Amino acid sequence: MSRTRAFVREMGLRDGLQSIKTIMPTATKLDWISREAACGVGEIEVASFVPAKLLPQMADAAQVVAGALANRALVVAALVPNMKGAQNAIAAGAMKLNYVMSVSESHNMANVRRPVAESLADFGHIVEFCKTLPEGKRPVVAGGLATAFGCTIEGPIREERSRELAAELAALGADEVIVADTVGYGNPAAVRRVFAGVRAEVGNLPVAAHFHDTRGVGLANVVAALDEGVVRFDASLGGLGGCPYAPGASGNIVMEDLVFLLESMGYDTGVDVARLIEVRRFVQASLAEEREQFHGAVARAGLPKNYIHA
Repeated sequence: MSRTRAFVREMGLRDGLQSIKTIMPTATKLDWISREAACGVGEIEVASFVPAKLLPQMADAAQVVAGALANRALVVAALVPNMKGAQNAIAAGAMKLNYVMSVSESHNMANVRRPVAESLADFGHIVEFCKTLPEGKRPVVAGGLATAFGCTIEGPIREERSRELAAELAALGADEVIVADTVGYGNPAAVRRVFAGVRAEVGNLPVAAHFHDTRGVGLANVVAALDEGVVRFDASLGGLGGCPYAPGASGNIVMEDLVFLLESMGYDTGVDVARLIEVRRFVQASLAEEREQFHGAVARAGLPKNYIHA
């Protein structure tokens, strides 16, 4: 009997490293990427194309993208906040652009320094620019909606607004829509409502969920999203992550715990969680001097007796 495919995307190289003071050497980043790709992780957001003065951890974004492309089966993704970032990511060879904007006007101003309407317009320009590229050079363009459930600056977000913006991204030509609970305002009931609404608006367009575990309900939110037919999830090795412009934000849901949850529920992630835990240990050792905090239950407790990776 075939299992339903679920897709996991690693965010630690971008969302994780941008949130800590450590500047990981390029060679170590590429080693991390290769090790995780070898575990079966099919997509990694390897960098963010933003000014180095704002995020010095991402100063080597072009080199990281270029090096990551050596992993033939890997979708090499990059976060971009504007047209310049998109053009730089494309020049480096990124296969997928994860465009970031916020549902919250205040967070959008803090994070990308412009109103939501300007971010929407720029997304449309990026999609049109990509259409001018030769067919083999066109990246996948995903539209991301940060603070889709709430914002530490404004508080709760009107759920209909997340649905409306998802519809606008789809109309502008998004290949995928990413709905993000950036600061942990979501709960399973809200997740069901928002994702049901978003999926109703965008039809067959792929929809991904990006959860942070700020208040401990990240994996519960995954199950709620699964109930609404979502099978694409962002996570971070060891739960690294956060947002420099969202006070109090904690890391993404833990990649190892997410994979274990999905596989235990009968989904096929294609990822070997035992090998993934070994990669976690490698990354922990790489950051040992900085004493960065890692999270996760599976790495701490170990896999159950007789657990078999299907």
